[in-house]
Amino acid sequence: MDNPFSLKFSKHFHPRLIHSLRGYNKSRFSTDVTAGITVGLIALPLAIAFAIASGAKPEAGIFTAIIAGFIISALGGSRVQIGGPTGAFIVIVYGIIQHYGYANLLICTIMAGIMLVAMGFTGMGSLIKFFPRPLILGFTSGIALLIIFSQVKDFLGLKIADLPADFLPKLAALYHGLPTLNFVALALAAGSALLIWFYPKSWAQKFPSPILALVLGTLVVALFHLPVETIGTRFGGIPQSMPAFNPPAFTFAALRNLIAPAMTIALLGAIESLLSAAVADGMIDDKHDPNQELIAQGIANIVTPFFGGLPATGAIARTAANVRSGASSPISGMVHALTLVVIVLIAAPLAKNIPLPTLSAILVIVAINMGEWEGFLTLRKYPISDSTVLVVTFLLTVIFGLTVAVEVGMFIAVFTFIRRITNLTHVSLSDRSPRPEDNEATLAHKAVPKGVVIYRVFGALFFGAADKLETILQQTHVEPEVLILKMHEVISMDSSAMHTLEHLYGKLRKHGKQLILCGPHSQPYFLMQQAGFFEKIGLENVAGNLDDALQRARTLLNQE
Repeated sequence: MDNPFSLKFSKHFHPRLIHSLRGYNKSRFSTDVTAGITVGLIALPLAIAFAIASGAKPEAGIFTAIIAGFIISALGGSRVQIGGPTGAFIVIVYGIIQHYGYANLLICTIMAGIMLVAMGFTGMGSLIKFFPRPLILGFTSGIALLIIFSQVKDFLGLKIADLPADFLPKLAALYHGLPTLNFVALALAAGSALLIWFYPKSWAQKFPSPILALVLGTLVVALFHLPVETIGTRFGGIPQSMPAFNPPAFTFAALRNLIAPAMTIALLGAIESLLSAAVADGMIDDKHDPNQELIAQGIANIVTPFFGGLPATGAIARTAANVRSGASSPISGMVHALTLVVIVLIAAPLAKNIPLPTLSAILVIVAINMGEWEGFLTLRKYPISDSTVLVVTFLLTVIFGLTVAVEVGMFIAVFTFIRRITNLTHVSLSDRSPRPEDNEATLAHKAVPKGVVIYRVFGALFFGAADKLETILQQTHVEPEVLILKMHEVISMDSSAMHTLEHLYGKLRKHGKQLILCGPHSQPYFLMQQAGFFEKIGLENVAGNLDDALQRARTLLNQE
């Protein structure tokens, strides 16, 4: 006998890897291996830089790229998605470490992973598309700006013990640290940034620019003994081994304080991973499974903290590099993780010579490319509501953090959307706006009995527009004996509109008047039927077209 739980589980859990291996051959495997090695080389400096910028040790970024990257590729819903630590998490992770400590960051990440898995199994992956584009542009650009400011310390070689997590105190700390400017560090960072920025794209396939900047920067510092900070001077190097399994300790009392930051990690992880997967879809003409992708992201974020790792999500730049390198299946992402394992086991001791100004330059370029700056240049082309959402979300992200920015940005976006839809809903006298859809040229060709008033309702009747029904009797100079509501252009109703319609009917009946509904669509029809409204007004007062409605009105007026 089939196990209903296993059937239900398999319905929701179908990694893209299984589908991608159908018809898999040696040629595709060779291409995937090449792409995986290429992306692994690109991921190495980024993983280290993301970890350091987040306030963690460099190995935390590498271990995250290895473990989370392998899991996301093996279990995800995209053929070419590359997962790991990303720049989007830098500001959030740094703030959590500053306020709650690294141990609680691990707990936050596990909680976020559980949320992501729940989102995937409940089919919420498709709901992420309802986040408005200006909101995403606003917080993405805000995070990019925060990343740039977080790198000023190492870019300039400033002697500052710890940068505050909040933006304004961080600006003050950087300002007070300017007298300690290290011109050698500045020259090295600027040179690395210029190299990456002007690096020919045609060469990037063979040798990624971040790797070249890292190698050259390390050689210059080692050969000339430049007085700049390196991974060795700050962290002592990177261990030449894989991480040990170490379950993080937690208390239920601490969990209450971590719910908000965990939700922030989960929300950002979901948005970033699905955006990255959508970008990949456009590059390979494919369609990812958003819910499976969230499940994979969630599992990765549950497992990685047990090895000291950071939050992970889909990485747009590395995913794009994976596609450009010819990847055709999740095998490339798994090879990318294994490539990092080999690097750690063989070349970890060399990492202690990597200069921090070069890593900061890599992150500055990443942040510049990450920001949606063109959105600000075209603000005048947007509706004022969209421009407001973009600017407010950007400013709130920079000053108060992503959580506040998304909450306020969503509120503004929802409010303006409701207002926009409300303005599209109209209630008007039909003799002023005849409609041919009712098999009528104009109402002048209809014998409208005296005492009958016909109103046309257009749009969506919901809580934002329900009050327009209440104005019907106010608009009518002479109180009608029979009111006909033409509803064939009402595409949707909610309970607020239903309540208002009942209130309108109650007013009419109180004065001995009648209400006839003409041509309600399926959704309003079933809502009124479920609410028992048809029983109140009588099914005979629900007409399919205007001819039947007028005939019913004559019957009510005893004019047949």
